[in-house]
Amino acid sequence: MDPKTLRYAKTHEWASLENGICTVGLTKFAVDQLTDVIYIELPDLDDAVSLGSSFGEIESVKAVSDLYSPVNGDVVEVNGVLQNDPTLVSQDPYGKGWLIKVKVARGTTLDHLLTLDQYQQQIASEDH
Repeated sequence: MDPKTLRYAKTHEWASLENGICTVGLTKFAVDQLTDVIYIELPDLDDAVSLGSSFGEIESVKAVSDLYSPVNGDVVEVNGVLQNDPTLVSQDPYGKGWLIKVKVARGTTLDHLLTLDQYQQQIASEDH
């Protein structure tokens, strides 16, 4: 995935919407802050997720953080590879390290999420 075409939640998840399916991942900024990821807890298939609500956890040697959904919908795919190799989320956050895929309601957009420029401004302000 090209970070320029993605949309971003203030909680550091990225989203990509195609044909009613939203792929959700964690941004490079977030995984860099976490450092060594050791465990990821993801939802089950068919679980409902809600905009702004936690759908799982990511654990690093430094902290445990909630993962928040950028959309409403039902989980249709979970990146099971992360159960065995959670470091993929750090190595390839916009590719093989995606977290879940969510079927969203018809007409759903990602307009409520930040563009890359807006997200970069947010993380720049958090760094101070």
